[in-house]
Amino acid sequence: MSFDFDLIVIGAGPGGYVAAIRASQLGLKTAVIEKDSPGGVCLNIGCIPSKALIHQAENYHAIKELEEIGVKADTSGLNYKAVFDKSRAVVSQMTKGVSGLFKKNKVEYIKGTAKVTGENNIDVDGKAYSAKFILLATGSSPRQIPGFEFDEEVVLSSTGILMLEKLPSSLVILGSGAIGMEFAYVMNAFGVDVTVIEMLPNILPVEDRDTAKVVEKAFKNRGVKFLTGTTAKSLKKTKSSVTVTVEKDGKEDTIKADKILVAVGRVPNTANLGLEELGIRIERGFVKVGDYYQTGVPSIYAIGDIVPSPLLAHVASKEGEIAVEHMAGVGHEKKLDPQLIPGATYCEPQIASFGYNEARAKEAGIAYEKALFPFVAIGKAVAIGQQDGLVKILFDPKTKEILGCHVVGPQATELIHELLLAKKAELLPEDIATLVHAHPTLSEGVMEAARAAEGWAIHI
Repeated sequence: MSFDFDLIVIGAGPGGYVAAIRASQLGLKTAVIEKDSPGGVCLNIGCIPSKALIHQAENYHAIKELEEIGVKADTSGLNYKAVFDKSRAVVSQMTKGVSGLFKKNKVEYIKGTAKVTGENNIDVDGKAYSAKFILLATGSSPRQIPGFEFDEEVVLSSTGILMLEKLPSSLVILGSGAIGMEFAYVMNAFGVDVTVIEMLPNILPVEDRDTAKVVEKAFKNRGVKFLTGTTAKSLKKTKSSVTVTVEKDGKEDTIKADKILVAVGRVPNTANLGLEELGIRIERGFVKVGDYYQTGVPSIYAIGDIVPSPLLAHVASKEGEIAVEHMAGVGHEKKLDPQLIPGATYCEPQIASFGYNEARAKEAGIAYEKALFPFVAIGKAVAIGQQDGLVKILFDPKTKEILGCHVVGPQATELIHELLLAKKAELLPEDIATLVHAHPTLSEGVMEAARAAEGWAIHI
């Protein structure tokens, strides 16, 4: 049977575009369908522009350090529109880069809205295409909750707050996950009065409590207010403000602000794709997939935010690689091990982690011991004035197998990978503890935490 392509990918986000390029490298004639811009949410209205804002927030916050050594700085001329423009310039550069990669790798780019009409068939705005394989990589959208629907004027999604060209004087953030905390950091650094509402007892609820406490203390010292164990009951809004009614321990109160950011998770983009008509199983919006991300229809695969796995760009990219390598008959890797997926939150201090934290280990009935090493005992951290943080390793008491690792502090999102590689390679804390680390570096904290697991940390 003749097809227009060997593979058609629906969605050009970090899952889709990486999969398409890898497929072309493996000799598959490949096309990508995207209704918006290359790069998807991550590149256009997610990971990349938010990190550009965070970088500028760090630069602005660092002015206080310069003042401590006598440098006079006038911050009254802050032009947030210029900060916004810088973030969009980064996006423009990166989208052009993805387009260039498509051309370099002979991937055909088709702009439009796709619907799957058969096991090998796709309709794009009325035009039919066929492929031996179809890969669904349609990503996710910000979750809306009743009574707090986005208008992107005063009730913002993560997209809306990224597109602000003028700072509000005050902001309420609903949700203290990675998105909420990153924007809490950015807005606070630029002088916005920030209040974070979290329904659960602790902020950053998916992270280890010890690391989350470090971030909470740092944020509170900068003036960020947290309302934990608190439910947002209702919202009243005008054209220029919001009033949120909250409840804690049976008592109600109100909070007024210029705007509210609703950051309570994301939902998979699986509606209107035609999947149910083909018999593809969907549960709570997520596509059920097998070991190589194939659906119940052998020619159709699904990856990224629409399958039951962490909604992270790097997860989508790796899943895409696994899927297309299986299509090409060269794949040996199966579905990602959730214990080997790093999570990262890019506020300051940063948090990064993988594997079990203490709460999840206890819930699972897994025996563990822990070793911690504080950044205040790392010479490099003290020298650069960023000593709030720690490295924490959970390990099996008998075998010393690494069960989970958690880092909070400067460059935590970079430091986590030495520990992750050790876990994947089935190394033990001893192997890290005896590895010579350059001095002075932040990574010495990783070494010292491993030594603490072995009972012989030097600097505490």
